[in-house]
Amino acid sequence: MARKKFTNSQVICITLLWGILCYIMLAYSKKITFDIIFSLIASAIIVFIPIYKSRRK
Repeated sequence: MARKKFTNSQVICITLLWGILCYIMLAYSKKITFDIIFSLIASAIIVFIPIYKSRRK
């Protein structure tokens, strides 16, 4: 089953929402620890790999 490609507006919306999540995590944490950095990197992988795969084709 083929997946639909993401439109430009969907990519922008997802990226902005991910950026807001990152800002909230960094702004409201008392210390920037390994756990926070790891969760940001993991969320970036979860968000941007499907976008990359959709845009590559």
